[in-house]
Amino acid sequence: MGINFDELKNKAADALRDNSGKIEDGLDKAAGFAKSKIHGHDSQIDGGVEKAKDFLGKLAGKPDEDGEQPPQQQ
Repeated sequence: MGINFDELKNKAADALRDNSGKIEDGLDKAAGFAKSKIHGHDSQIDGGVEKAKDFLGKLAGKPDEDGEQPPQQQ
């Protein structure tokens, strides 16, 4: 009996896809907190949040900024 990593990966991807809105809200809150504690690095924090949101969008199958659909996950 072993771990089925493909099944685990698919379950994690489904959970992220189903809760992407909540995750994005959490990212925004975390960014606000980080900005309040670490001054002078707002652009780096914002950049990290945008990269995380782009990743979530690709995982959820949302078009990117260019309007292109990401490749479908198998």
